[in-house]
Amino acid sequence: MLRGSSVSAPRIRAVATIAGATLIAAALASCSAPAEKPDPAASSAVPSPSTSAAEAPVLLPDGTATDNLALFTAVTAQVWGSDDRARGRAYVDALVAAGFPKDRMQVTADQTTVGRAAESLQFSVAWGDEECLIGQVGTSTGEPVTAVMPQLAGGRCLVGRTRPIDW
Repeated sequence: MLRGSSVSAPRIRAVATIAGATLIAAALASCSAPAEKPDPAASSAVPSPSTSAAEAPVLLPDGTATDNLALFTAVTAQVWGSDDRARGRAYVDALVAAGFPKDRMQVTADQTTVGRAAESLQFSVAWGDEECLIGQVGTSTGEPVTAVMPQLAGGRCLVGRTRPIDW
């Protein structure tokens, strides 16, 4: 634990890693040419979360984490736009409703050890044996952040203490 802080060093590193990955992804996206209509046969085509209902992202169980990032992002944005935006359970339940496997998820606590709302809430879905879909929301984050990151040792996605998903 950092002296004078309620945030642990591993959590700060995790937040910095997610933020860095997001900045890199944003920089790369801004450098790309305008997208053409995706080829339905191409497995790497990922629809954006702002697509119409007819083109809404769907779960691709045999796809990669990257193939499923659009759906993960859309679900995250939907919960973030609701009154439940500060509840980790809301993200888990919405991801389960979208078809993501609950037994592969992790979520951090909604409240600090002194009962205050957490400034940052993280949730994840381990995908396959090597990747994770990770989301971060909260007052310290601003807008929701989602990313694909490598799994940690033991198949975990989040660093530090997570709460049991026992509902």
